[in-house]
Amino acid sequence: MAPPTEALEVQKFSHSPLNERILSSLTQKSVAAHPWHDLEIGPGAPIIFNCVVEISKGSKVKYELDKKTGLIKVDRVLYSSVVYPHNYGFIPRTLCEDNDPLDVLVIMQEPVLPGCFLRAKAIGLMPMIDQGERDDKIIAVCADDPEYRNYTDIKELPPHRLAEIRRFFEDYKKNENKEVAVNDFLPATSAYEAIQSSEVVCRLYSRELKAVNWFEGKGYDPCYEYDVTYLLPFVFVIRW
Repeated sequence: MAPPTEALEVQKFSHSPLNERILSSLTQKSVAAHPWHDLEIGPGAPIIFNCVVEISKGSKVKYELDKKTGLIKVDRVLYSSVVYPHNYGFIPRTLCEDNDPLDVLVIMQEPVLPGCFLRAKAIGLMPMIDQGERDDKIIAVCADDPEYRNYTDIKELPPHRLAEIRRFFEDYKKNENKEVAVNDFLPATSAYEAIQSSEVVCRLYSRELKAVNWFEGKGYDPCYEYDVTYLLPFVFVIRW
């Protein structure tokens, strides 16, 4: 007697490595895939890369990645009377000096939902100091938006657009009594270097953590808190 259709579907489902992981993860009550660690940066990086969107264009809510679960959580509502001028998120499989993935502001026509990912094209770098700590932002355009996809460098943007971006980041924490300094925008080549170096740091740290866990007899959990302090003298020299 032939097995029921439903049983066949379950059998086919269980043969896929990804689906096996999803089922295993659900059993362990954790997320199936982590957007920071599991999503590829993309074959076109550092020019065109995947970006996970945390905050929609026009939002006054500051969403951010919850590193442990991989979900998008509400961090706060902005204290100042401003909204994010463009979609904002991070580049997967990157790691910066603040122990977070590399931030990216994606210029495009429409807001997109938090938690989705899109293909972004780097056109510049905005050096920023947030409360004394380096917190640079990649400036990018959506690679699949016909209005913006042909931009290749930040100097091609209208001066008003750049002034708008700068003013937002200078002002959005003022009512929290937090100091943010935005320096001059840098060209696309600086963005490429920043992406490459942060990708190297993430890869080195992941290998180091796996080695330590293996030595100590612990299982490898990709949903960990990063601490790259000891790597900074060796890797971030690439950025200077």
